[in-house]
Amino acid sequence: MTEHAADRPLHDLASIRKEYETAGLDVTDLADDPFDQWHRWYGDAVEAQCVEPNAFVLGTIDLEGWPQSRYVLVRGADERGFTFFTNYESAKSHQLSAEPRASMLFSWLQLHRQVRVVGEIERVPDAESDDYFASRPRASQIGAWSSPQSQPMPDRQWLEQRVQQMGATFGDAPVPRPVFWGGWLVKPTRFEFWQGRPSRLHDRLVYTPADGGTGWQVTRLAP
Repeated sequence: MTEHAADRPLHDLASIRKEYETAGLDVTDLADDPFDQWHRWYGDAVEAQCVEPNAFVLGTIDLEGWPQSRYVLVRGADERGFTFFTNYESAKSHQLSAEPRASMLFSWLQLHRQVRVVGEIERVPDAESDDYFASRPRASQIGAWSSPQSQPMPDRQWLEQRVQQMGATFGDAPVPRPVFWGGWLVKPTRFEFWQGRPSRLHDRLVYTPADGGTGWQVTRLAP
């Protein structure tokens, strides 16, 4: 007899419990600048050997109004914002071109922490994309040329053949950055730092631009 989804027991999901025993997060613990605070927490995640500490969930809106999300790796974080790189012909790039706003979610579960960011988005200068592309492993450079990202393909063998063809095309020569590949910059307008606490009474502290556009103000939200 085939088991239907509705017949499957849910107790394993509903009964999972983990108490978050942490010191908590207070306004006085925070850096004045949210980028500095993010770097503090990112450093903690690296020290704790969290898996892929620079991974985040990128949220966009597609052309039909549906929310879309996927993991991406952040490759730069400075006073301008957060930078990541991808194919400009990919689904996410088309979505960002049509609606240049995005959300980011960093999750460091071992530390019971997450950071939510929303902001406006723009392409990074070509020179910055060139520099980052040149730093990538050669196999990743070849892969960028080979994959028509987000487009249908007949099978895996087709992709592997494309990789071989591109590898033969470039030989031992340097691989230039494809014009259809480069970086995006998320310029944050809001940060939320979340710290897990016992009894689900978590700490949530939000940075938003201060009145007058200079600096940031912090608000505590109920969990």
